[in-house]
Amino acid sequence: MLQADNAVLVVVDVQGKLATLMHEKEAFFANVVRMIKGAQALDIPILWNEQLPDKLGDTIPEIAQALSGQSPLAKKTFSCCGNDSFVGQLEDMDRRQVLLVGMETHVCVYQTALDLLNDDYDVYLVADAVSSRSLENKNIGVQAIRDAGANLTCVEMSLFEMLKVAQGDQFKQIINIVK
Repeated sequence: MLQADNAVLVVVDVQGKLATLMHEKEAFFANVVRMIKGAQALDIPILWNEQLPDKLGDTIPEIAQALSGQSPLAKKTFSCCGNDSFVGQLEDMDRRQVLLVGMETHVCVYQTALDLLNDDYDVYLVADAVSSRSLENKNIGVQAIRDAGANLTCVEMSLFEMLKVAQGDQFKQIINIVK
């Protein structure tokens, strides 16, 4: 079961023109923002990644705005784990549950998930906060990640699972985020 004090949110490559080509992009973007705001409300650290930002462009404005005060980690490899800075920061957090959101499901999210699983992390794919250019590629990516041993979840399921109780300030914040 997800635990807020053992979780980290990893945001993968929601950037540039490519982001505008994602399947059901508006719902995808909104769910990534909800996940970021939920993680912030629950004091869950966030690692924000960008694939070749000098070539692919910056993170889309609505997601970059939700991550204000943070800086993205630029990477060249498809997997976030190919970036020593990412790996070092993740290890320093000493958290073993990794929530994955971003794009593309069948490439960068998939390869990141496999590398994390190989490093004995518990991976939680937030299935309504990942996307690919086609629904078929997204579905294949989700299935491959699940088949490799990751847990499937969604924004509301993961946030309420980590929240545990339906009371208090964090509960009120989460309710407003998922509305």
